[in-house]
Amino acid sequence: MPSELSTSFYANTCPDFPQIARSVIRSEFANDSRSSASILKLHFRDCFAQGCDGSLLPQVGDGRSTKGLKIINNIKRAVETSCPETVSCADILALSARESVIALGGPSWTVEFGRRDNPSSTSVAAAVDAIPSPNLTATQLNERFQKRGLSKRDLVALSGGHSIGQAQCFTFSARLFNGTTGDSIDPALKSRLEKNCPPTAPNRLNNLDPSPTTFDNLYFRAVQANQSLLFSDQQLLQSDLAGFVKEFADNQKAFCTAFANGMIKMGRLSPLTGGHGEIRASC
Repeated sequence: MPSELSTSFYANTCPDFPQIARSVIRSEFANDSRSSASILKLHFRDCFAQGCDGSLLPQVGDGRSTKGLKIINNIKRAVETSCPETVSCADILALSARESVIALGGPSWTVEFGRRDNPSSTSVAAAVDAIPSPNLTATQLNERFQKRGLSKRDLVALSGGHSIGQAQCFTFSARLFNGTTGDSIDPALKSRLEKNCPPTAPNRLNNLDPSPTTFDNLYFRAVQANQSLLFSDQQLLQSDLAGFVKEFADNQKAFCTAFANGMIKMGRLSPLTGGHGEIRASC
């Protein structure tokens, strides 16, 4: 891990930080547990854009992600009351991703702290280029993950983050109406989605897997049955990735362990630490 990251980084300066974040998240999720997926997505996108430095947060603009950012800012305000100018937005986002997964029945993992916030936000173009799109092939997914030091096992396990949440119709409409080379989609699912996602409703939401508010391995069983919502998810059945899909579909414990390990590795991607960056007043 980067030498400046540590599980005890705030032990003396803000020991109540984890409990403060956990309390806010549980309160928020009591009203709308779907925000869990948006927080996990924000952390993933932030780390993939240019490292886990909070630089993506100022660029958040779409509806569900905006709701996730609101929760992050609520945590930030609560933390600032207890420990002013101490905890970074990047660390709040990393911890919130874990607490969000736990809240929906998923695994815990060790979160290391010490990240500082990038004073410059990620450009929209850079963010779009870095983040794996829902239309990538298995080869392209491999390239994106390997570039960041993440293995094929990490790729498949972290894709399991789609066990929770929803996606808008426009993210997979090409599968329905244009046809996508190398695609396989269950005919019954395709028919149902065509009815729910006419061209006039690009922003309509659809569940990513059969249990969108429970973190489990049903996502991988859907992949095996060609019932993935996103083209990139269905691509996990290609080549040597399929073995990991089978393993996780058959064994939820194996999936949760691999997901937790992948999240730890992803959380170490190019953080700003030490004298670099800043502690942002608002996320």
